[in-house]
Amino acid sequence: MHAIKQNISSLKRRIANSANQCGRDPSSVRIIAVSKKHNLDSIKAAYDQGIRDFGENYLQEAIQKIELYKPKNIIWHFIGPIQSNKTKLIANNFSWVHSVDRIKIAERLSSQKNPDLPDLNVCLQVNIDDETSKVGFSKNEIMTVIPYLQELSGIKLRGLMAIPKFRTTMDEQRKPFYELQQLFMRISNQMQNNTSFDTLSMGMSSDLEAAIYENTNLVRVGTDIFGKRP
Repeated sequence: MHAIKQNISSLKRRIANSANQCGRDPSSVRIIAVSKKHNLDSIKAAYDQGIRDFGENYLQEAIQKIELYKPKNIIWHFIGPIQSNKTKLIANNFSWVHSVDRIKIAERLSSQKNPDLPDLNVCLQVNIDDETSKVGFSKNEIMTVIPYLQELSGIKLRGLMAIPKFRTTMDEQRKPFYELQQLFMRISNQMQNNTSFDTLSMGMSSDLEAAIYENTNLVRVGTDIFGKRP
C-alpha cells in the first residue's frame, strides 16, 4: 500500500507540472482512480491519500465494492461499456456515468433512476477518431441529439468523454483532445444557460499531459496509481 501512496504523490506532481506549464490551476484537474480488478484495500489506500473519485468498468464487481465500502464523500463513476440490461443498477448506484454512447442508454438511465436520488451526472462518449471498432456518438450526430437528451429527467448532462486511439508523441496525442474540446465548446454555446455542462473526461496514464493541455478536468488513471491489474 506504500506504493500507492508514492504513486499518487508522483501523479499529482505530474499533473501539477503539466498544468503549470500551460497556465492552469492544478486543482482544476480531478483524478478518477480506475479501480477495476483492484481490491478494497487498494481503494482504501487511495482514499486515505485524498482520492475521492473511483472509476469502475465491471458492474457486478463495482456493486460489491459500493455496498461494502461507504466512506464519507466517496464518488463512484461508471466508465465501462453499458449493456441495456444493466442500466437500472448503474442509474441507482453511481454518481457519474462517463460511457453513455447512444440515445437508448440515456433514455433507460433516465426512466429507471429512482426519482428520490440526486440527478445522475452523465458524460456522452464520443468516437473521436471515427473508429469502427469503438462505440460512441459520432462528432456530427452528437450535435443533433443534445437538445433531446438535455430534456430527459433524472440525468444531468455534464460533458463529453473520449478514448482516442493510441498515439506516441505529445503533438499526436493533443489532436483528438483538441477536437473534443472544440466539440465541447460548440455544444456549450448551443446549450447557452446550462452551466452544469462543464466537464471534459479525457486523458489516462499514457496521455494525461496532452489532455491537460487541451483543458481536461477529469483524468482516468489506473495503472499509475494501483500498478498492473491482478
